[in-house]
Amino acid sequence: MSKGKSRLAIVPLGGVREIGKNMTLYWYGNDMMVVDAGLKFPEEDMLGVDIVIPDISFLVENKDKIRGIFVTHGHEDHIGGLPYILKSLNVPVYGTRLTLGLIENKLREHNLLDTVKLHVMPSQASVRAGVFEISSFEVNHSIPDTVGFAIRTPEGLVVHTGDFKIDQTPVDGHQFDFGKLAGYAREGVLVLVADSTNAERPGFTPSEKSVGKTLDHLVSQAPGRIILSTFASNIHRIQQVIQSAERYERKVAVVGRSMVNNLQTATQLGYLQVQPTTLIDPDDIGKMPPDKLLILSTGSQGEPMSALTRMARAAHRKVEIVPGDTVILASNPIPGNEKYVSRTIDQLFKAGANVIYQGVHVSGHGSQEELKLMLNLTKPKFFMPVHGEFRMQRTHANLAVEVGVPAENIFITELGDVVEFENSRGRLGGKVPAGTVMIDGLGVGDVGNIVLRDRKLLSQDGILVVVITLSKATGAILSGPDIISRGFVYVRESEALLDEANKLVESTLGRLVSDNISEWSSLKTAVRDTLGRFLFEQTRRRPMILPIIMEA
Repeated sequence: MSKGKSRLAIVPLGGVREIGKNMTLYWYGNDMMVVDAGLKFPEEDMLGVDIVIPDISFLVENKDKIRGIFVTHGHEDHIGGLPYILKSLNVPVYGTRLTLGLIENKLREHNLLDTVKLHVMPSQASVRAGVFEISSFEVNHSIPDTVGFAIRTPEGLVVHTGDFKIDQTPVDGHQFDFGKLAGYAREGVLVLVADSTNAERPGFTPSEKSVGKTLDHLVSQAPGRIILSTFASNIHRIQQVIQSAERYERKVAVVGRSMVNNLQTATQLGYLQVQPTTLIDPDDIGKMPPDKLLILSTGSQGEPMSALTRMARAAHRKVEIVPGDTVILASNPIPGNEKYVSRTIDQLFKAGANVIYQGVHVSGHGSQEELKLMLNLTKPKFFMPVHGEFRMQRTHANLAVEVGVPAENIFITELGDVVEFENSRGRLGGKVPAGTVMIDGLGVGDVGNIVLRDRKLLSQDGILVVVITLSKATGAILSGPDIISRGFVYVRESEALLDEANKLVESTLGRLVSDNISEWSSLKTAVRDTLGRFLFEQTRRRPMILPIIMEA
């Protein structure tokens, strides 16, 4: 950020050029605030990685300036990074009641609940965070209590939509807040920062209630047991499923930890209405007549350890798929998960289930007409498309031009780009450190590109470990070379190859010792290079070669 007079800076630290791990920094002088702190699930080449969160090194450097984290809603790509981020940034978190309830579950698992200050964001009031004044406005999405933020700054008003759609018939009756957005337009919107996820889809996104009608028909017609899988955070869809189960006198069993936790939280806070006798314990599933039972399950994305996937593999402790079951996948695969979902569907069919996996989902994100309506409602001077891959943001930018935003007033950013606003002018103003941090087990950030490269190499051609003991006095070989192979060749069928490799290592070391070369690094490099060339010539494979040299 430029030196001198304070300027408003908006910096995407996540959620641009990608789906997931949404995070945006707002910065003015000595005050910073953050909107959302999400995660994303690993891509195929991130071998062994559990989740990915934004790089917050720049925030840690400036933690004394951060006045709070403001969260738009309770989806993983907006709250999932908080337990990891709050260990380094102990700042207050603001959100709606349901969003904070879901955040509490995460903080409790990480033993952070007693140290983090959570504040319910009042719907009709404003929160002061340094120079920023933040108020919320209701939007529709696939989870209740979703809001966007109006952020008043010394340079002007910013509208941050978060994820949104415009649902004229919302399941919970909470309408999109057209009035507030029109009021912001009258006040004058400097910048609109808006969701681009569905920018490529023409028209309007259908109402969530349309899925409810489809589900109701399926529940009424299914002859036996129903197993329905959807996103655990889609409380609106879960509500409609439960209402249909109650209408057709089916009991509901809930399996999958995230589904159980979210349902309990939503029920306790009043966002989910369930009759007292509807829910049964999963241990009682076997006691119910099949046509009087509906099982709500996690696993709509084919996650390997999810409840539905384990059912499909006949590995679930309490539910076994049997012929006559109707399995409904009320979701679409997230990009990258298609093959996992397809595999799970195949396994369910093999187990004899009737699987319904098409036409039982609508998006929680607005399509082109809704995005144009947001632009026309707020009438921003500047526009920043976020929350989506580059082609989505580019398409969203084109829509903005169509409705009258000058092309030079639109900023399509990379992670870490600083967009500065001063005296009603906007420009790109440099970069701050940004990127991704990979979490593997308990390790946060200790898996990087080099580790991933090694994992990829190991997964492709395996590893050879060469163990040699040399005489400390003479440098002669006392034992070995012993070659241990994993993932390279089947040893019993490759004895001749490994015997030749042994002789080659022995002759290479003998030549080096006779030339008075005794540095371990030189010996290891020579063994690795010579053996690597030989094995490639013989097998056209390049295993990782690890020489281990010991002295005695």
